Amino acid sequence: MFTVRRAELCPSKKISLTWLLTGLVTLVVLLTSSILLIGSYESKKQSLIETTLQLNYSSAERMSKTMDSLFLSMRNSLKYNAGVLSDFDAMAPKQVDNYLELIRNSSNFFNSISLVDVDGVIRNVVPAKVGTAGKLLTSKAGQEALALQKPYLSSPYLTPNTKRLIVFMSQPVFSRNGTYLGILSGTLYLQEDNILSRIYGNNNVDEYGSYFYIVDSKGRRLYHPNKQFIGRDISTNKVVQKLMKGEHGKERVINTIGIEVLAGYSSVPANGWGIAVVSPISIIHQKLMGHLRTIIAYSIFPFLMLLMGVIFIAYKLARPFVHLANLVSRIGKENIVIPEVRPQWSREAKLLTDAVLLAVTDIQKQTDQLTQEAATDALTGLMNRRSLKYQMGHWIDSGLPFSLIVLDVDRFKLVNDTYGHVTGDEVLKHVAGIIVSSLRPSDVCYRYGGEEFVILLAETRPEEAFNVAERVRLALEQSVAPIPTRLTVSQGVAHYPLHASEQEALLEMADRALYLAKKGGRNRTVIAEPND
Repeated sequence: MFTVRRAELCPSKKISLTWLLTGLVTLVVLLTSSILLIGSYESKKQSLIETTLQLNYSSAERMSKTMDSLFLSMRNSLKYNAGVLSDFDAMAPKQVDNYLELIRNSSNFFNSISLVDVDGVIRNVVPAKVGTAGKLLTSKAGQEALALQKPYLSSPYLTPNTKRLIVFMSQPVFSRNGTYLGILSGTLYLQEDNILSRIYGNNNVDEYGSYFYIVDSKGRRLYHPNKQFIGRDISTNKVVQKLMKGEHGKERVINTIGIEVLAGYSSVPANGWGIAVVSPISIIHQKLMGHLRTIIAYSIFPFLMLLMGVIFIAYKLARPFVHLANLVSRIGKENIVIPEVRPQWSREAKLLTDAVLLAVTDIQKQTDQLTQEAATDALTGLMNRRSLKYQMGHWIDSGLPFSLIVLDVDRFKLVNDTYGHVTGDEVLKHVAGIIVSSLRPSDVCYRYGGEEFVILLAETRPEEAFNVAERVRLALEQSVAPIPTRLTVSQGVAHYPLHASEQEALLEMADRALYLAKKGGRNRTVIAEPND
């Protein structure tokens, strides 16, 4: 019988200091890089979500204004032609048909136009292939419009004869002595080529899957890139419910098929409809992956150099590992100030130190660049709304008095409508350049949104701010703009704490002053009145 000593059964395995240091430093670098990537990922994700929401909201606003103008034109067209047809009983049927065909072809607003008399008989219809001329108007919406004797816009419904999904607009027709004669109506074929599809496109889905849709006041789809979805009731959708109330805004929501989307939406005053521009949240992940690939591409070479240096130096030195590990472990937790490189007695230690500092500097530069991009307006190069609110909040918290100028380009919509959005962008860049060149070194200009700019003037009284604003206004008025017409702006001035003690209230006071400048004839500056 014999005994075996414990030391013989479990021989002690020791890790050399070289491999221990190599493993530890390598692990620290990998973990730190991962933390930095995760932090950058989350920061960029939030920035992309906010940007996408704002872009979708801006698109919905522009589209709603376009549709508002379109439906006012359609309504005015029907109103005018209803007046022309006030004596249609005295006109030959062929003459009426020719006139209706002229209306349809000259405006292209409607797929078909019909004239219905007070007894509900469809007297005339174009194109003739619709085949309802001489028949009674049987649709519930048509009968409602006929009985109403007022301008009318229907909800989507299937026609009893052609089985088309349509929406129609009607205008009452009165004789010269005021006798009600019937209605003049124009029809849109929702699932066929119509004025909406011609303006907004037949399949407006971009490469990332973003698209828009139009709903009526009862929550039924009137337009969608997929024609099979047109006519469906989606009133349970959170965004659609807000559109039905005439609201506008932007938010993350779950759509009717369970997909999370980023939605910007706006209502159309002329017809009670609503437009929503949506982007699936998956596009954010696609862009983030591209962002991460870019960061990794920029960082891989310094990282590999660092790793090779660590493995090599580990055989010779121990002390530099402690210093560098402490430095790298702080990345992602605080703003790193690159320390002054101390002279190293060992060449290998110096190479390792240089490699780590190179990697940290490269990563920090990329992080600073992302931060700068998030705070800067891409078109004009000015600081954006987020930067403005941060600076105002900082000054207000510090009790620093200051003035602000809200500047709005006069009739900028007309510039876009007349010369196009590309020229409109050039005008905005021109305005930004003139503003910056006209300001004092301590003044800062921000692009607030659209054609609106905000100028912050530290420790400046309203009267001094007024002088600065006038200098900017005159410089813009006298400048050679990218358009042949004179470029003017209206401005409102407010002061903290004279006019308000909070950010939103101060901006509201400046906006009121800007409104007075617009109301007073534009191309002028108005100082806000202090609250009682």
